[in-house]
Amino acid sequence: MTFTAKPLVRQCRPGGVRLGWACLAGLLSAATALAGDVRVQVLSREGTPVSGVAIVLEAPAGVVRPSGRHSAKMDQLNRRFVPEVLVVETGSEVEFPNSDSVSHQVYSFSAPKRFQLPLYKGVAHSPVAFGQPGLVVLGCNIHDEMVGYILVTDSPFHGSTDASGAAHIPSLPAGTYRVSAWGPRINDGGGTLTATLAVGADGPQTLTLRLLQPLRRNPSPRPGRIDWDGY
Repeated sequence: MTFTAKPLVRQCRPGGVRLGWACLAGLLSAATALAGDVRVQVLSREGTPVSGVAIVLEAPAGVVRPSGRHSAKMDQLNRRFVPEVLVVETGSEVEFPNSDSVSHQVYSFSAPKRFQLPLYKGVAHSPVAFGQPGLVVLGCNIHDEMVGYILVTDSPFHGSTDASGAAHIPSLPAGTYRVSAWGPRINDGGGTLTATLAVGADGPQTLTLRLLQPLRRNPSPRPGRIDWDGY
């Protein structure tokens, strides 16, 4: 069941109602899936899957939050950050290996995390800790076309969409969650879509977010270039 996005946010439950930003319907999936599992799919205006979209579910008060602080990795290959969008919980550490054939110099001047890594190839640096929530925009001081994003969230319930446009968040405790989706090529809602979803113990659910606006050709925001000597 699919509904077209509207610029309002309303609560939705399995069965579906017309929503804000996106269309939402509670559907039963394969019987082998765990109860409380949520599958969030993002589709373009034309109905094609959108990969590399960060998905965050903010739990209601009283829900036990398991620790999601883990190590993660953002590689560099073919003069690109891989993945382009990474979601981690506040306090996690991220490794930045360079598997490319050329050297890179990774930096961020974003408020949640300002850092720069000296020019390198291979695995030359210790992981970087991300202790503040927010969007971190990454660049390379050598290759201006390179841009990557790390979304740091206080919620342990998160993921990012794959080539099928879907993110799978397993085993959520019952409750009503605020769902947000952010992507660097999304034009709707300033790049962020939101809805609420009631998660029960009666089986897995699918939340479908369909965009109203065409995708941006180039990702945004871009990393700001300031005076490196004043860093």
